[in-house]
Amino acid sequence: MKTYHGSCHCGAVRYEADIDLARGTIKCNCSICTKMRFWAVQLPPASFRLLQGREALREYRFHLRRDGHHFCGVCGINIFTTGESAAGPFVAVTVGSLDDMPVEALLAAPLRVFDGRNDNWVTPPEETRHL
Repeated sequence: MKTYHGSCHCGAVRYEADIDLARGTIKCNCSICTKMRFWAVQLPPASFRLLQGREALREYRFHLRRDGHHFCGVCGINIFTTGESAAGPFVAVTVGSLDDMPVEALLAAPLRVFDGRNDNWVTPPEETRHL
């Protein structure tokens, strides 16, 4: 477990998160995750701390309106998603918004891919190269 720092592109939103990369990263093939090329680290809400920019954040919800996709209203960068899974509430921090995590560490971390397009959260989709 290590504390990392992240931000949007313009710096209006800043956060810190306690991340255990041994738990891996996630991708999903649902319509919004595919369009965003969503790649994230999922963690419990207590491991995420918004340091700056609550007023700059915007939220987008769609379909079942279950998950909140939070992005900077100034520069448009997707920063994190909030929601609830079978394991309980979560925050999924986009790895692209992490400022001090080495790329090598991300590439070495396990990766789980979800078939959100078919609401199948157990079996990964057959094709993942486009994600």
